[in-house]
Amino acid sequence: MKKLYLSIPIIFLIYFSCEDKQDEEDTTLTPDTNPTEVTMWGVDYSVEETDTLELRDPHISGPIPSDIGYLINLTYLELDANLLTGAIPPEIGNLTNLTSLEIGGQLTGSIPPEIGNLTNLTSLKIKGVPGANMTGSIPSEIGNLTNLVYLYLYNIHLTGSLPSEIGNLINLTELRLSGNGLTGYIPSEIGDLTNLTYLSLHTNSLTGSIPPEIGNLTNLTYLNLNINQLTGSIPPEIGNLTNLIFLYLGRTDITGSIPLEIGNLTNINYLFLKDNQLTGSIPSEIGNLVYLNLLDLSDNQLTGSIPSEIDNLTLLTELFLWNNQLTGVIPPEIGGKNNLKWLYLSNNQFTGSIPSEIGTLTNLTDLDLGGNQLTIIPPEIGNLTNLTYLNLSDNQLSGVIPDEICNQGDSSPSLSGNQLCPPYPSCIEDYLGEQDTSGCD
Repeated sequence: MKKLYLSIPIIFLIYFSCEDKQDEEDTTLTPDTNPTEVTMWGVDYSVEETDTLELRDPHISGPIPSDIGYLINLTYLELDANLLTGAIPPEIGNLTNLTSLEIGGQLTGSIPPEIGNLTNLTSLKIKGVPGANMTGSIPSEIGNLTNLVYLYLYNIHLTGSLPSEIGNLINLTELRLSGNGLTGYIPSEIGDLTNLTYLSLHTNSLTGSIPPEIGNLTNLTYLNLNINQLTGSIPPEIGNLTNLIFLYLGRTDITGSIPLEIGNLTNINYLFLKDNQLTGSIPSEIGNLVYLNLLDLSDNQLTGSIPSEIDNLTLLTELFLWNNQLTGVIPPEIGGKNNLKWLYLSNNQFTGSIPSEIGTLTNLTDLDLGGNQLTIIPPEIGNLTNLTYLNLSDNQLSGVIPDEICNQGDSSPSLSGNQLCPPYPSCIEDYLGEQDTSGCD
């Protein structure tokens, strides 16, 4: 019996020792790596039930938490119109069910390459606000997102070149990459995006010429390459884009002449070729563009005369041809445009009289004919009662100023630097500046 009693404590000792060891193991288990809830910005979100997250709230601030990567059932994620800062977490690449992703704010860091995992996306929009300062380039993995219809990456200071993989996104209808620091050439693969209706690459540092493959994008209604460092000429293939309504190719270093094929763009409303190094004449085919509201060819090196076919542009509201080397007379066809509000023809070499037909432009608010070699002010100038700005300075205007000038709308017109003779109408005596009256009687 004594032996039995001795064995009992040993058995209990062994039992409790094992139990203690088990308790110790339980306390060292790692936490659950797949939580059922995620807390972000003070709100709990169910991993299982959250499929849409739309947080357009100016009170939301700080970085995007990496825990967002647990919400794997999300199909729609919008984090816009808020005060988000910091980098986009790579865990965003876990959300492979997403079809729409929109992020805005004062973002920093680079676009994580894990974005390429989101192959169900049809819409990807990353937009900056003042203070946004992202770094790095557009990741080549963007080319995996072949279901994309909308791709917006603008005002976020991206650098580097536009990856050729962009050509994989054949379902794109809108591509907006403006307001960055993109460099290098526009890849020829851009021509593979034949479903595009909207292409904006403005305000970057892109170089090289406009690829002729741009002419494949026949569904485009909007094309903006303004404010880059593009060189070479406008490719004649631009004439294939017959659905264009807006064409902006200004403030670059484009050279050569305006291609005759520009006349094929018969649906265009806005044609902006300002501030380039274009040479040659304005093609008469410009007269085919009967739906034009704005024509801006200013700040180039264009020569020759204004084609009479401008008479066809009856819907024009703004015409800018200033700072060129245009010659000849201002054609009478400039008249008869009841919608025209702004007419800028200054700093050219126009000669002859200001045409009397100018008086038919009764809705003009701005008329700038300064810096030419014009000779006569017609009395019809008085019909322009809506003028708020009239500049006729630095011409060769001579003779007597017609009294009708007092009927036009600008109470302080610029007339200095001419050869106008007294007596002067009392309404403009204070605005004549210096006049060469040596040829006056």
